[in-house]
Amino acid sequence: MDNSREIRVAVRDLWKVFGPDGQRVLQEDGGWAQSASREQVQEKTGHVIAIRDISFDVHVGEVFVVMGLSGSGKSTLVRCLIRLIEPTQGIVEIDGENVLEYDVEQIIELRRHKTGMVFQHYGLFPHRNVMDNVAYGLEVQGIEKESRYATALDVLARVGLKGWEESYPDELSGGMQQRVGIARALALDPEILLMDEPFSGLDPLIRRQMQDELIELQKQLHKTIVFITHDLLEALKLGDRIAILRGGSMVQLGTPEQIVMTPADDYVEEFVKDVSKARVMRVTSIMRPPALVLEHSQRLHSAVTLLRENNADAAFVAQSDGSYAGMVTLEGLSRAEHEGSSDLSAAIDDSADSVSPETSVQDLIPMVAGTRHPIAVVDEKRLLGEVDRPIVLDSLAESHAARAG
Repeated sequence: MDNSREIRVAVRDLWKVFGPDGQRVLQEDGGWAQSASREQVQEKTGHVIAIRDISFDVHVGEVFVVMGLSGSGKSTLVRCLIRLIEPTQGIVEIDGENVLEYDVEQIIELRRHKTGMVFQHYGLFPHRNVMDNVAYGLEVQGIEKESRYATALDVLARVGLKGWEESYPDELSGGMQQRVGIARALALDPEILLMDEPFSGLDPLIRRQMQDELIELQKQLHKTIVFITHDLLEALKLGDRIAILRGGSMVQLGTPEQIVMTPADDYVEEFVKDVSKARVMRVTSIMRPPALVLEHSQRLHSAVTLLRENNADAAFVAQSDGSYAGMVTLEGLSRAEHEGSSDLSAAIDDSADSVSPETSVQDLIPMVAGTRHPIAVVDEKRLLGEVDRPIVLDSLAESHAARAG
């Protein structure tokens, strides 16, 4: 996660106290309630602290997952972001503006145009067909029928519901209904998607399918997403970063790898103890610099000499601008030389396996098992490093030893 990316949502010192006078409870008697337990505050004042002094940033294009068990405050938090629930104190900035200072018209504008919300319970209108459900938000905005239907058709195709426009909600499966809910939010083309446990009511197989579809959709749309879940595996699969809540407080914020590899306390450690480290470890954390890189313009004979001098049976090839061109092997070079070629390009295998730095070690295992050669780590055509079977085995052994310890 690139922390230099532009901040879309900034939350600072956010509190939510349910009760008739939450502001007074936080401020009276020297602010004792701010350091007291939830149970102490409730017993003494009848108020409930749902969100306790939470701060975080969400970057443009990030999938930011808020995870916690029932009662942790996660659904309250996401609703505070657009004031479906009014925070007691703190700051919520969206694109640099504190939405807690917005008047009613500004809040309506925020909800209608800048944000879209997808709930666990789809909230579809049973008397409207799929097309009209998806187009509803545009209708509220006053968009004329032809234009809103064209938009609805486009987003229905994106979520895999082309051909279901005339169907009604009770004719659809749970997964299909949830796709309609997502399409309805996307139809408004919001900059921010707020998703409150959208898949938790679905069967496990359909749930995994919807997670995969959201990942693919995000690759196309690059939305800023705040995603709420109680499921750790879902959080690890979807999140660029994860905030874990407990009792209204944030106990850890980090990437999936940070959460699993370095849990902040016993509570988080208990959550992640059964998670495979290989599932969250990324190639970028285990790769090494390329051992040998040849220039694309290099002569074939000199390439053979270099490999033999370095006791290497393979090497990567880079273009003059540093972009990755492929791999050559000593066997392939010798064969091309035997056939009379002097040009290195005759021996380059541009279909050799390569991976992105964000590939999980788990996904890497079958790749390294199938080759004795190193695998290139490539980001936007730039050759960043390499991984091979010994590196992967060492990383798995280290993570196993850390868990056993």
